[in-house]
Amino acid sequence: MGAARRAERIVRARALMVGLVIVVAWAALGVRLFQVQVVRAEELSEAALSERLTRRELAPDRGTIFDRDGGTLAVSILGKTVAANPRLIEDVDVTAQLLSAALDLDLERLRERLTTDASFVFVKRQLEPNEAESVIDMALPGVFTIDEPIRVYPAETLAAHVVGFVDIDSQGLEGLEFQYDDELRGEPGYVLFESDMRGRRIPQGLYETEPAIPGSDLRTTIDPSIQFISENACADALVISGAQRCTIVVLNPETGEVLALVSAPTFNPADRSTYTTELITNAAIRTIYEPGSTQKLVTLAAALEEGAVLPTDRLLVSDSIEVAGDQVIADVEPHEPENWSVSDILTYSSNVGTIMIQQRLGDSRHREYIEAFGYGSATGIDSNGEEPGLVNLDPSCGSCFQSAAIGYSLSVTPLQIAAVYATIANDGVWVQPRISSQRSSMATAPGILRPQRPGRSSHPKQPPTCGRCSPGSWPKAQDNALRFPATWRAGRPERRRPSSTVSTARSTWSLPSWGWHRSMIRSS
Repeated sequence: MGAARRAERIVRARALMVGLVIVVAWAALGVRLFQVQVVRAEELSEAALSERLTRRELAPDRGTIFDRDGGTLAVSILGKTVAANPRLIEDVDVTAQLLSAALDLDLERLRERLTTDASFVFVKRQLEPNEAESVIDMALPGVFTIDEPIRVYPAETLAAHVVGFVDIDSQGLEGLEFQYDDELRGEPGYVLFESDMRGRRIPQGLYETEPAIPGSDLRTTIDPSIQFISENACADALVISGAQRCTIVVLNPETGEVLALVSAPTFNPADRSTYTTELITNAAIRTIYEPGSTQKLVTLAAALEEGAVLPTDRLLVSDSIEVAGDQVIADVEPHEPENWSVSDILTYSSNVGTIMIQQRLGDSRHREYIEAFGYGSATGIDSNGEEPGLVNLDPSCGSCFQSAAIGYSLSVTPLQIAAVYATIANDGVWVQPRISSQRSSMATAPGILRPQRPGRSSHPKQPPTCGRCSPGSWPKAQDNALRFPATWRAGRPERRRPSSTVSTARSTWSLPSWGWHRSMIRSS
């Protein structure tokens, strides 16, 4: 009897213990459920949603680049990109073989890409729509196509160094494509949706999209006819002369518009396989050289403006001259002393005669004109990588100014020397060269072109009329159009300071206004 009661008590104690454990377990479960469903409900819901969300970027349409006549130099078209979700591919080997044959891809590298654990991989990007048709027709599980813009260059090599090129993600790397990348690129959009573990979209799940904003269009100053003729002339010159490189720059002297800018040999921006550092270098703005005899016109211009000589003055010019005490500079061809006028000295491109004129001008005034013409400073053209050139006029160098008078002790880019001659053709007014004439305004409507003001001068120097300006007064002088009309008094010009009413929207510098320049310029 006693044993039965003890057994009953043991059973009851065990039942009570089990019940107590169950109650505690249920209580713990309830607390946990409360934490999950109430306390951390929002946090866990967001975490679960983030696990299911897939975000895809929508590439914007890149802006179009036009020549001055409206012809297309660069444009984006809608292409197809083949992509895959490796989690949905049923047979990797078969899929890889079919795609490799259709898209001309390396089989092993493609197979490796398709065996990753990612839910998205590129197979081949930026195909023409007809190139992707065979893949679409295969209807391979896990393989699909998406729309992606392709950058094309209808003019091919025409103005290639001006236009530049982009990488596969449509980011500008050279030329205008790089210089105006922010404007041309636009703003990317996106699509956001819920997907299951295999990457498939959940039909009733979250779906959100933000359309991409297209980039601005750009109209250039390039004249396609002049550019074409110039490129052909450069190509012919390379063949005839055996030279390694040829450059041509054509400017509108009054506006600074670049009508043609050629660097040969050239390349096709659409064919990345042709890119080499040498080919893509825009030699017209990145290579420097000593200008030689083309510099003599600047020396004579400064001397005439300063009244150091008159066009009709005559000098007895021998075929050599001593400078800095012991250095001799000679004309190219030996000759007897000649009684040459200033015009004759330029016509015959005499080194000796030019140095004699420079000595009358003086080193100090010579330096002022070299700086005012833009030597040693980048022009500020709207293209990347411009070289500023070099000026070696160290006061300790006894012959540097005489060397500079005939085009040595100086290094310039082809664009700089073109800007110098454009200044002379523009009656002494230096205007900043520019390639962009209009850009579309996203503030109004995409694709609507609006005129762009000519760029301001970026030369960090003082023109001759401001040689004594204090640093505080210099910016005002720089912002105005500095005109130096020559009013002849006893054979010397009077230089007048610029009027403060001149608009600063278009920064120009004025250099001597010579009536003789058209008749004196000769090929030398």
